[in-house]
Amino acid sequence: MEQILEQMPIVVHSLNIGFMQTLKLFFVTLIGAIPLGLVIAFGSMSRFKVLSYFTKIIVWIVRGTPLMIQLLIIYYFPGLVWKKPIWGGGETGRFLAASVSFIFNYACYFSEIYRGGIQSVPVGQEEAGLVLGMTKSQIFFKVTLLQMIKRIVPPMSNEIITLVKDTSLARIIALQEIIWAGQAFMKGSQGISGAIWPMFFTAIYYLIFSGVLTIVLGRLEKKLDYFR
Repeated sequence: MEQILEQMPIVVHSLNIGFMQTLKLFFVTLIGAIPLGLVIAFGSMSRFKVLSYFTKIIVWIVRGTPLMIQLLIIYYFPGLVWKKPIWGGGETGRFLAASVSFIFNYACYFSEIYRGGIQSVPVGQEEAGLVLGMTKSQIFFKVTLLQMIKRIVPPMSNEIITLVKDTSLARIIALQEIIWAGQAFMKGSQGISGAIWPMFFTAIYYLIFSGVLTIVLGRLEKKLDYFR
């Protein structure tokens, strides 16, 4: 017990650094995937069939393959095939590759949620807007979008909570996120080896972060009740 108390400051400091990397990846993914998902949704619903089919095939591939494989391909493919690494070296390069992988993966999932939300709004409302002289863009932003947001919050919340845990997959390309930091004390780090208890602390970080997000997203859903 005394040994654990002595090691505690070292472990907590390392976990805090890893958790900051996890937070960065989480927020960068959301910032990139939320708007990109809407663009992809428009592509899949496009009346231009070539664009629609192409977009749907890309979404199918991304949703049908593990994120871990996508991470490995995006990070290693350019260097192994083209003999020219495009991500640079070190932690910055790994973070950039992980960000691109996560953004594209989650944008494809978000696009299906957006598409379902948009198509769930009755067509009669668009027709009513046209009768009132509104343009299609006005109808989308003032009628369809507002109702879509209400409908997509629950499934989007589930994906966002899943993202919290999926960030741990970035360690496959040696990104030093929080689980990487915790696992390092099992293998040997900063004079500590064979210690499994730091892994339990990583679970606490995830539980707290997921709990905070659940509360925030729950309140957002309640605020949107006026669309009922």
